[in-house]
Amino acid sequence: MPYRKIDTWRSVDWFTIALYVIMIIMGWISICGASYEFDNTGLFSLDGRAGSQLMWAGMAVGLIFVILMLESDFYDIFAYVFYIGMILLLIATIFLAPDIKGSRSWLVLGPIRLQPAEFAKFATALAVAKLMSSYGFTLSNVRNFALTLGLILLPMLLIMMQKETGSALVYLAFFLVLYREGMSGYILLTGVCAVVFFVTSMKFSDVLWGITPLGQFLVFLMVLLITPFLVQVLRRDGLVVKVILITVGTAFLIGYLVNFFIPVNFLWIAWGLMAALVIYLVYLSLRGWVRQYAMIALFAVGSVGFLYSVDYVFDEIMEPHQQIRIKVSLGLEDDPSGAGYNVNQSKIAIGSGGFSGKGFLNGTQTKLKYVPEQDTDFIFCTVGEEQGFVGAALVVILFGVFILRLITLAERQHGTFQRIYGYSVASIFFFHVAINIGMVTGLTPVIGIPLPFFSYGGSSLWGFTILLFIFLRMDAARNERL
Repeated sequence: MPYRKIDTWRSVDWFTIALYVIMIIMGWISICGASYEFDNTGLFSLDGRAGSQLMWAGMAVGLIFVILMLESDFYDIFAYVFYIGMILLLIATIFLAPDIKGSRSWLVLGPIRLQPAEFAKFATALAVAKLMSSYGFTLSNVRNFALTLGLILLPMLLIMMQKETGSALVYLAFFLVLYREGMSGYILLTGVCAVVFFVTSMKFSDVLWGITPLGQFLVFLMVLLITPFLVQVLRRDGLVVKVILITVGTAFLIGYLVNFFIPVNFLWIAWGLMAALVIYLVYLSLRGWVRQYAMIALFAVGSVGFLYSVDYVFDEIMEPHQQIRIKVSLGLEDDPSGAGYNVNQSKIAIGSGGFSGKGFLNGTQTKLKYVPEQDTDFIFCTVGEEQGFVGAALVVILFGVFILRLITLAERQHGTFQRIYGYSVASIFFFHVAINIGMVTGLTPVIGIPLPFFSYGGSSLWGFTILLFIFLRMDAARNERL
């Protein structure tokens, strides 16, 4: 295919680079506010966090230069090489990394510590884009879908073996990419339902409605209502929808009336309805050999199976610190001096900033070190305290514009490889920002992932920089093919 050479420095998206620089500067200022001590050697000392971050940012400039100078096809050609190399490095990390705060995710090379999990993101994004851009690839093919899942889940599993659950969960962001590229929306719906069912069953696990376990009953009720919705969307069979809704409504109405005389466990009614529903859907599937009815029946059975596996997963598989964090997030336990301490102090810090903040280096919560990890995972509370609502809103707006810009750049790509990689970049940044700000403000459990360009750390900064500028190099070359 013929090419025309394009000046990278003229065609690169300078608007995105400007956003990157602004966030790097704001991140450095926030790290200064979180880590500065008035009796230390100064903001630019390499002995302090602020000076170290400035050094990492300076070296990132050289990294950016190298990434932009390489030919854009380099990343396509060596995508699998990057991936295999990072997988081998992740495996080595499990055995070679020392135990630091309960995880084995950091490789110590003299005075330098590197976290391979941060660099595995761009390698996985390249490998997924390479596979999905191959000739004749479609996600509707079971083999192709399985291979794609394998590429995503392998690094995720290895990172979980390093006891870094938060970093591993970031790979769920790739499912947004798969949805954009043709994955059935019902797979995404199944994932959302799993989260909702988990939260509902946990939140109301010890609540009784009369003699009915409320958590389990609510999940059954949601499944019984989602099922006719799926029938309507997939088959547009109004008769089946009416039969399901009338049967469900009649059964619960009779149970409610009987309950005035004899205490009724509505869960048993739900069980009976669920069994009848599954049998009815299987009958419809076999009568007309309609696969959709069988898939809906499988969703109903899987939902019930998932419901009754929640307790086992929570009690037997999750670590005690993960259990308590989830309980605190759901309001099941109040542990302000234990698992809830970080979030509680973080919300105090953000709230104390008011509208315009206390000013640079004037945050009392940060200066007195009330918030643990306040310059890494909880850096957003420093922004809220020192810069107030104005500063916090500005950070959210900046990230919003940044992610929307990445989506715009991804959509204008001429090649499938470049588009999929671009959406992978946007999805990873979206996941990090949403979860980090969510956990700092108490909306999501604390899973320990950094805020891009703001949290202290060379591995994090370099990992996000590589992830972003590989895409900007691809975008700069989008018009090279004639």
